[in-house]
Amino acid sequence: MNNPNLILILILFASYIIGSFPTSIIMGRITKGIDIREHGSGNAGGTNVYRVLGWKPALVVVVFDVFKGWLPAAYLAKMFFDATPLPDLGLFQILCGFCAVLGHTYTIFAGFKGGKGVGTLAGMLIAMFPLAVPLCILVFAVTLMLTGYVSVGSIIASASLPVLLLTLPIIGIEPAELSLLIFSLMVPFFIIYTHRSNISRLRNGEENRFEKAMIFRKKS
Repeated sequence: MNNPNLILILILFASYIIGSFPTSIIMGRITKGIDIREHGSGNAGGTNVYRVLGWKPALVVVVFDVFKGWLPAAYLAKMFFDATPLPDLGLFQILCGFCAVLGHTYTIFAGFKGGKGVGTLAGMLIAMFPLAVPLCILVFAVTLMLTGYVSVGSIIASASLPVLLLTLPIIGIEPAELSLLIFSLMVPFFIIYTHRSNISRLRNGEENRFEKAMIFRKKS
């Protein structure tokens, strides 16, 4: 195949299909014969699997969801970059990874209704800038312990990503590529969009809270 544009389209479509693999929905069917989207928060993601099915199925789901984002950005993009018309590997990694995130969020295998994309996005970022991800996870963990809300932790952690990428070079860390910096500025908006129902529940005081994660909560 000698058509660079066609190769680009095929790899991006393959990335979307990889991201579309409905891990949490399959886990719900296998373990309890249910559609995970009809239970708990209604989200097809690791957090809701934890609420409904327990930590072991949730761990499997999270690992697979992270892998779905890592594989296109770390492997497919590098393997096929030279065959595409794109001038920047970082840009190709972003396109492949984000197609996987879109696949997770709007999975073709389950009526285009999937998860929030946080785990798959984390896998993509691990492939591209691994140092920032543990720091984002730390921000998420601290926020979760203070508030008890996974949604708030996800939003604040995503907002911390561009801040981290801009500040890490100050302490001698190699700066991220311009394409990744630009993409990191768009990540919080995407996470806010996918969490819009959670934001609505937060405003109404109806959002599910992980009380056990709140180490500073007041004891009744």
